Amino acid sequence: MILLAIGLAAVPLGEAAWEDGKKRLKPLTEDTKAKVLAALPAKATAKPKKPRRILVFYRCETFVHGSIVEGNFAIQELGRKTGAFTADLADEYSVFNKANLEKYDAILFNNTTSLALDNDDQRNAILGFVGQGKGVVGIHAASDNFYRWKTGARMIGGQFNGHPWGGGGTWSFKLDDPKHILNQAFKGRGFWHKDEIYQYKPETYVGGDKLRVLVSLDLNTEQTMKPLNRNEGLKKQYTEGGRTVPVSWIRTFEGGRVFYTNLGHNASTYWNPAVLQHYLDGLQYALGDLTADATPSSKITREEVLAPPAP
Repeated sequence: MILLAIGLAAVPLGEAAWEDGKKRLKPLTEDTKAKVLAALPAKATAKPKKPRRILVFYRCETFVHGSIVEGNFAIQELGRKTGAFTADLADEYSVFNKANLEKYDAILFNNTTSLALDNDDQRNAILGFVGQGKGVVGIHAASDNFYRWKTGARMIGGQFNGHPWGGGGTWSFKLDDPKHILNQAFKGRGFWHKDEIYQYKPETYVGGDKLRVLVSLDLNTEQTMKPLNRNEGLKKQYTEGGRTVPVSWIRTFEGGRVFYTNLGHNASTYWNPAVLQHYLDGLQYALGDLTADATPSSKITREEVLAPPAP
């Protein structure tokens, strides 16, 4: 019994929690694989300047999204089909070291939650990676991380502060930048999509002075405003206080490029053709193959925003 206790104690608490969490990640059915494969873009938007490789990290310390499996599959197949990149999957913090990261052109955080990097060497390896002009991509819960690493949270651009817009609802979205190349998937106008959408902590969201916001919730529709009716104070922040709900953005950071999108809570998002095209274009921007204007939103003249059609 003593030996057993010692053996259990030797397993770090976070590692044990994650191993338990991974049990909730179910293998994909052939039907799901087929739906993802059918929705993938046919080709890369930009020709890669060289063979590209990305590190897809999907560890969770708190909530585990079941859609991680769909996301990992979709990203790997997206690269394989279009030839834009190859993707390696990882869930151990040990991958964040300078020697290993030399192999990669971008790091993608797929629905990670509450990441707690083991030490400053790992944090510095990521910052050094970005400082070489490489890329970081975040999908959905990538903004629910780095609560003990302020620089990491600032790199992503925003930090989770609840989701009034739950994954069971269908919400309206607007294009803040209709002609931007990373919004080409949406054909110049707003759209409806079923997903869970975060709002961000005002004190950690870096805002339009740092980010080029591409997509936001469209709060001009009754259906999308409805979740706010339960909280009058919060509703006033959006209707009278000028608060917005950014969903996708890009930015430059410490010499590198960042693309983040909140789309990705629901499994069905990974067989939505427009979202997969948006992912591809964001990834190719982060990799340095697709030229895209990252001038912060506050420094540009807004284009006319076309509302989404009726749902």
